[in-house]
Amino acid sequence: MSGLTFRSAKGHWMTNLSRPRSQGPTELFVPPSPPLDPEKIKELQRFITLSKKLVVMTGAGISTESGIPDYRSEKVGLYARTDRRPIQHIDFIRSAPVRQRYWARNFVGWPQFSSHQPNPAHWALSNWEKLGKLHWLVTQNVDALHSKAGNRRLTELHGCMHRVLCLKCGEQTPRRVLQDRFQVLNPSWSAEAQGVAPDGDVFLTEEQVRSFQVPSCDRCGGPLKPDVVFFGDTVKPDKVDFVHRRVKEADSLLVVGSSLQVYSGYRFILTAWEKKLPIAILNIGPTRSDDLACLKLDSRCGELLPLIDPQ
Repeated sequence: MSGLTFRSAKGHWMTNLSRPRSQGPTELFVPPSPPLDPEKIKELQRFITLSKKLVVMTGAGISTESGIPDYRSEKVGLYARTDRRPIQHIDFIRSAPVRQRYWARNFVGWPQFSSHQPNPAHWALSNWEKLGKLHWLVTQNVDALHSKAGNRRLTELHGCMHRVLCLKCGEQTPRRVLQDRFQVLNPSWSAEAQGVAPDGDVFLTEEQVRSFQVPSCDRCGGPLKPDVVFFGDTVKPDKVDFVHRRVKEADSLLVVGSSLQVYSGYRFILTAWEKKLPIAILNIGPTRSDDLACLKLDSRCGELLPLIDPQ
């Protein structure tokens, strides 16, 4: 697990990231997979070639090769490696101390989380869009890596950590702006943490959190929340309807890097299946929809997708 230190000294902020030398970020969080099968590559190539209005849905498995852990992968996912669990929506809404703890941890994790870059799988999907192959891209991730890669025909189903909104007036601001406000309010605060979660969270002790100051909305003084769907919350109905329409317009659906355990994404697979669309799944390990797919591939997203010719 990677170590991270964040310290303040007279207004100078430094980040020290250390990783075990024997493993790069790709190896840390990607589960083992079999070698690429040439026959499976041909099958996926045929699936993509025949697709004229392709919808792609991505999950945390596409970002593990960028150094961001997922939650559920066997042995390497966050649930397997730690007893940490993501914050619950109702706890964040109801409790100021919970919000203080969340923002302190997020403040420490933000420099590393926000620095992650797209990997070859993200760039491949961006290229598919440029070439007209991709009808629409739906991601369950909140890491902004598809946007960084240049995708624009994109729905961020669970929001994006790079945006912050006010729970009272709805004002939206970039997350980087909030980082500057944190620094101004906490000029002598310091903390050390181990590892960064898929949502940028880290672990801190209660003692570390106690003195951390959290800013309010500049506009109305209300509490701030990242523009993401926390566990226990639901995706807005208009966004769900929008994605359903894109799936109903499609002639095929490809799942990339998702076990589909969360219903907010799984429901669109059911829609595709009910519409009798061919479904292909690229994910290391079993998924909730393997029995609905005409093609299942257990390979690294970043190794396989760049081999596919989208034209």
